[in-house]
Amino acid sequence: MTVVPASEASWDDLRTVFGERGDAARCQCQWFKILGRDWASAPVEVRADRLREQTGCDDPGADRTSGLVAYLGGEPVGWCAVEPRSEYPRLRQARIPWAGRDEDRSDPGVWAVTCFVTRVGFRRRGVSRALARAAVDFARDRGARAVEGYPMIVEPGRDISWGELFVGSRSVFADAGFTEVTRPTPRRAVMRIDFAS
Repeated sequence: MTVVPASEASWDDLRTVFGERGDAARCQCQWFKILGRDWASAPVEVRADRLREQTGCDDPGADRTSGLVAYLGGEPVGWCAVEPRSEYPRLRQARIPWAGRDEDRSDPGVWAVTCFVTRVGFRRRGVSRALARAAVDFARDRGARAVEGYPMIVEPGRDISWGELFVGSRSVFADAGFTEVTRPTPRRAVMRIDFAS
């Protein structure tokens, strides 16, 4: 498995990962980017245009991108959104990340891993784990002081719909070296890595 910044991937490859149906195809990784009424009024085509602009796909020289694309045997198989936490307006207003914590919500030095998409037919092959590990290096290499995520707690024998797992599972983050800092609800954790200065 290889993971590259989305700017080094083609837009067609990212489209293949997101697919034509389901939550990822409808959302276009814009849930944390678009607030309130604007979310409901933004058609899928507009969301896709926003994602294309944010990722800089097909532009390896782009000075920024909003995520990573995973390949398995040359096939595009996964996506992970990772960028400064301040780039996610909805995240700044959400309850989960901030319960029990008092810190600057607009601090660009703290990055967030907000979303995973694994292409249909490639699930349960370690795609999310590879993306989470790569997200740590990606954030650190671009000057992040810390990176965090807000995963689901997956309990053996209890089903969680695929749609809910777009934030990742606790075990995916733990395997990438994240440590739990809070558990704001029985089903959600805040996981974080602070980088040495």
